[in-house]
Amino acid sequence: MASLPPRFDISRQEIETVVAAFYALIRQHPGLGPVFAAHISDWPPHESKVADFWANAILHERSYDGNPLLVHRQAGNVHPGMFETWLGLFDRVLAAELRPDQAAAWSALAHKIGRSLRAGVVEKVKNSDGIPMLR
Repeated sequence: MASLPPRFDISRQEIETVVAAFYALIRQHPGLGPVFAAHISDWPPHESKVADFWANAILHERSYDGNPLLVHRQAGNVHPGMFETWLGLFDRVLAAELRPDQAAAWSALAHKIGRSLRAGVVEKVKNSDGIPMLR
């Protein structure tokens, strides 16, 4: 079976560089840092797993075997309003680390995946009256 071409021109090393730079920012962020720190004590394996996720999504590698929606739902401290901040930081890293065409393509994909994850979290995070909690 022929493999699919990458979604856009990027190397595995560039993906790993973006992931490392992003999590360096996350660890320092006053709002998101503690959310991640509650679940991650050993950052290199987490960054490797996230790099595998993106390599699968962009390069069509088959190195990722997780379920991001389930992980975000089960975390217990991930709220839908956090995705906007997360994506803003991610876009900042993309712009700093990549060529404009790469940053734009990856940002579009990240925002699409972010909308899907946010919707999945909203489905599980509702008030007693059934209305989704957006913050």
